[in-house]
Amino acid sequence: MTIEELFKDKSTKAKEKTEIISKWILDTSLPTDELIAFAEKAKDPIKGTCIEAMEYATKQNPNLADETVFTFVSNTLTEKAPRIKWESAKVIGNTAQLFPENLELAITNLMTNTEHEGTVVRWSAAFALGEILKLKTAHNATLLPALENISEKEEKNSIKKIYLDAIKKTKK
Repeated sequence: MTIEELFKDKSTKAKEKTEIISKWILDTSLPTDELIAFAEKAKDPIKGTCIEAMEYATKQNPNLADETVFTFVSNTLTEKAPRIKWESAKVIGNTAQLFPENLELAITNLMTNTEHEGTVVRWSAAFALGEILKLKTAHNATLLPALENISEKEEKNSIKKIYLDAIKKTKK
């Protein structure tokens, strides 16, 4: 079955589609560049499912992400659909340690999402920025004070906690 056929199949539920695609990524029967090429042309709900499958796969095996995947999800952080923003942020959080030289765009777009009205978008931006902060790259000179500032303003304790935990680990 191809990815096109999977999405045309109305008998397969959305969650199942995510699981099937992530299995294809994990067993390398679906190359990530093919998935990205498909997702780039897809409507938001399908694109969101493709990125969610990448998130699921990279949580189990971050090394499945190459520079193309990282650049793709760094760019999709600016999409309008909240689901695309939050799934992309989670992929970045799962894989940032593999791309310490390529964090600029991801950080810029994640910082924008820290002000999003959606709690899940802000939570996932906090997760990704926290993971980046823990890498202790040169970006921390500006990232650390920025995240301390954001954590003071953040009203949701669940999101604030992510920032504070990352800040604490960075200062050890």
